[in-house]
Amino acid sequence: WCASALTSGFVAGEGDKVFRLKPVLDEHVTLIKDLAKNIEVDFWSPEGAELVTIDMDVDIHVPAQYLNIVFTILDQNDMEHDVLIEDVQVAVDGQADGGPTPRAHSYTKYNNWNDIQSWIASISSSNPNLISKQVIGNTYEGRPMTLLKLGKKSSSSKPAIFMDCGIHAREWISPAFCQWFVKEALSTYGSDAQMTSLLNQMDVYVLPVFNIDGYDYTHKGSRMWRKTRSRKSGSSCIGADPNRNFNAGWCTLGASSNPCSDTFCGYSPESEIEVKNVANFIRRNKAIIKAYITIHSYSQLLLFPYSYTYDLAQHHSELMQVAQGASAALRSLYGTRYTSGPGATTIYPAAGGSDDWAYDLGVKYSYTFELRDTGRYGFLLPESQIKPTCEETMLAVKYIAAYVRKNIY
Repeated sequence: WCASALTSGFVAGEGDKVFRLKPVLDEHVTLIKDLAKNIEVDFWSPEGAELVTIDMDVDIHVPAQYLNIVFTILDQNDMEHDVLIEDVQVAVDGQADGGPTPRAHSYTKYNNWNDIQSWIASISSSNPNLISKQVIGNTYEGRPMTLLKLGKKSSSSKPAIFMDCGIHAREWISPAFCQWFVKEALSTYGSDAQMTSLLNQMDVYVLPVFNIDGYDYTHKGSRMWRKTRSRKSGSSCIGADPNRNFNAGWCTLGASSNPCSDTFCGYSPESEIEVKNVANFIRRNKAIIKAYITIHSYSQLLLFPYSYTYDLAQHHSELMQVAQGASAALRSLYGTRYTSGPGATTIYPAAGGSDDWAYDLGVKYSYTFELRDTGRYGFLLPESQIKPTCEETMLAVKYIAAYVRKNIY
């Protein structure tokens, strides 16, 4: 029961459950935090025990061996709860409900890193007038981080949008969206007026998978892994949370300084090489980068700065207006409802996020998407939802892009 034995990202097993707890008393909050200290629970939402507050839905993944204890504690303390997922292993197996695919790579399935890497190589050479690639550095485990650049070739530099997917390893719908976006950009250029104007007048940099090492590990090791895979001598715990590792109010709140925590902020800002590689690229190109978009899951939220403080951003009302327009565009397709707002007040305060960092660097239009769903499947969104999720998200991203294009600063 030793808390230091927590290896965050234990392998999901048969019979594990995901609970939604509803703490309505201070005692309930304390209880959840104690539970996290004493047994290995995996926080799905919020992202760690330190973020739990009263009157918030708390989604936790509990290993089968602890179910009796957890049920007993919930009953004894009269805490309202639902079981969201009866058997995590069944849900993991159930993700692949899209039917068989003839090719290795498919836009409607969760591709492993090998398949994404081959896709990057082939797509980047498919249309030299619209797409190119560059390596911005390697990951901790030595994998190249290849950035795709979409946009009509031009002799002069164009204003640009930077978008990344897969900061958190287990949020598989996120890299699926970046791949979908690239496919749509290339296949609709010339026929879709909005996409054509965008790629004629701007460049879009797409990082298909930010946390490649972690993503690979969710396919080969533990499905619920979230962090990077970096190691430090003297600690048996692996990885830091890349979205707590940017230099924006670093490690002040909503992050953990415990290397074993899923929200570990790292040993210093940009201690994670993946974060440093991305930050260096954005810093080098900050004169042209006008928007930053980062794709996460789950919760159906469209967030903007700040998360590291409750203070409103200087451009709050404009950022809110654009977010609401983008959410309305998204909703128009399948009726999926998103909530918009600043991170700290809309979900919870969390320091060290990429969106806050980009905004403070001067990238005014900085947005974080939390894609489907609201907890029915959580991180285990079935493949049958990839297409609708990506289609509706395209509308929101294109809305933001069109707005930025017309409001270059």
